[in-house]
Amino acid sequence: MSTEMAAGHREIAFKLLKADAHKILKLIEVQMENLTMPQCPLYEEVLDTQMFGLSREIDFAVRLGLIQAEEGRELLESLERQLSALHEASTKNK
Repeated sequence: MSTEMAAGHREIAFKLLKADAHKILKLIEVQMENLTMPQCPLYEEVLDTQMFGLSREIDFAVRLGLIQAEEGRELLESLERQLSALHEASTKNK
């Protein structure tokens, strides 16, 4: 595989992972606004399942050499910070 092609694959992989992280954030936002409170077991189950799935996607991309492990960690940490801020804002508003 050419260097240019590999770089393109890495860029696509990272964009897809970022899109999946954004989908998780939006899913949790909708769930918190419309369905359940953060203390609800359903909320925790959805969050845990989604975060586990994303972490497995990231691990797979790292093993394929499509992203660096540090990039994957940063993506997960960023999502966790955003979710924490969302949780905090939700509990203050209710």
